[in-house]
Amino acid sequence: MVRCLLIDDESPAISLLKNHIEMLNDLEVVGSCHSAIEAFEILKKKRVDLVFLDIEMPVLKGIDFLKTLKSPPKVIITTAYREYALEGYDLDIVDYLLKPISFDRFIKAVDRYYERTPGFSTNPVELTSNDAFFFVNVNKKHIKIWYNDVLYIESLKDYIKIHTTHQKIVVKSNIGKIEPQLPEEHFVRIHRSYIIAIDKITAYTQKDIEIDNIEIPIGSSYAAKVFALLSHT
Repeated sequence: MVRCLLIDDESPAISLLKNHIEMLNDLEVVGSCHSAIEAFEILKKKRVDLVFLDIEMPVLKGIDFLKTLKSPPKVIITTAYREYALEGYDLDIVDYLLKPISFDRFIKAVDRYYERTPGFSTNPVELTSNDAFFFVNVNKKHIKIWYNDVLYIESLKDYIKIHTTHQKIVVKSNIGKIEPQLPEEHFVRIHRSYIIAIDKITAYTQKDIEIDNIEIPIGSSYAAKVFALLSHT
């Protein structure tokens, strides 16, 4: 588990990072604070593997704070100011995220952390299954998912997000890898970025399918197959 510290003087920025981190199974927030001064105290008391560090903060700026640390954890800079990028890389940071931070850009930064951390597996998800459930294997942790709980699966470039009735699980893989491993009688791909559970469909139009009040687009190249299937259900 990667233990993260969030340092930002803006509460919405911290909330966004927490939301992103909650999507990934190997990350956890062990502390968050609004100033570098508070961060000093947290680092004294807790083990931190990765810091998400804002630059423009009161009293002590993020870069100056980083320079004071003798053996700093890995750092990902978060800021609204592009001009700090070069100085940040001079300090051997993992990555530089420009606000507002999108989820796909966030996971790219986390990938770079994995690449620079010995012993951390970044292999794609391995899926084993039976008729009722499957496991996704993420960094040695096997997470059980019941087929009946899956609403839909969303592609996030090098990741997939599995939306279930009670949680969302993001794993490093691609939608083309998981598609052939799902039972065809229960799942259908309706878009290059979406696979849906057929029995979870609540409504559909010529352009989209609705699941759990979420409208999911139907890709033009998938439409004929989708409507042929729906006409027989």
